Amino acid sequence: MLDLTGKNALVTGIANNRSIAWGIAQQLHKAGANLGITYLPDEKGKMEKKVAELVEPLQPSLFLPLNVQDEAQVQSTFKTVGDKWGKLDILIHCLAFASRDDLTGDFSGTSRAGFTTALDISAYSLIQMAGAAKSLMTDGGSIVTLTYLGGVKVIPNYNVMGIAKAALEMNVRYLASELGPNNIRVNAISAGPIRTLASSAVGGILDMIHHVEAVAPLRRTVTQTEVGNTAAFLCSDLSSGITGQVVYVDAGYEIMGMSGAKADA
Repeated sequence: MLDLTGKNALVTGIANNRSIAWGIAQQLHKAGANLGITYLPDEKGKMEKKVAELVEPLQPSLFLPLNVQDEAQVQSTFKTVGDKWGKLDILIHCLAFASRDDLTGDFSGTSRAGFTTALDISAYSLIQMAGAAKSLMTDGGSIVTLTYLGGVKVIPNYNVMGIAKAALEMNVRYLASELGPNNIRVNAISAGPIRTLASSAVGGILDMIHHVEAVAPLRRTVTQTEVGNTAAFLCSDLSSGITGQVVYVDAGYEIMGMSGAKADA
């Protein structure tokens, strides 16, 4: 039985009830984990209020602001985790961003600033957070991040985010190698397309979803709950021998070779 009772889990990236991070947080809570939730602070405090109201049923024992482009805030977040919890068992990294302008048009038109921002927030932040978390994972731990097929194959309008996800997946492998001797496992979930606040910036997201529904072996796309279940598994002792991996939760779409046609055509 999947049981995370007594485990401290820090979850990043919840923006609303469509967020994959929200699905993950719900399943970790269901499995008994003690949750800490971070939110992206803004000047008017709207995000803090929205996320606080959403996660209230999960009764998080920590609720902290976290902008990964602010190094001092990152260090403050993990210091608070250490001060309040003493140790960290689970880190969920669900952070990605690219300018909408860099998710349309010609890839060769990607701006230098857009490239830097996408790689910084979407890929470097995992290195940054793993580095801050490792000293708190005194009993070992599990780090899980979110990637997408666009990191290994060309997806229309994914553009610079595909490069960021490719970097993120290599980060998983290098971090798994470094942290493995400390019994800290690092894995990624490659989820099928889901309508979220982040995915709405990708042109043609609904067409992508309908295509997966037509082509994937299961003839559907996946839900936040299904991704959350896989994350809970990767954070539990049931996956104790798994690290450095990209686990596809996409209704089987990734295996299809002639993905432009229905499998039963």
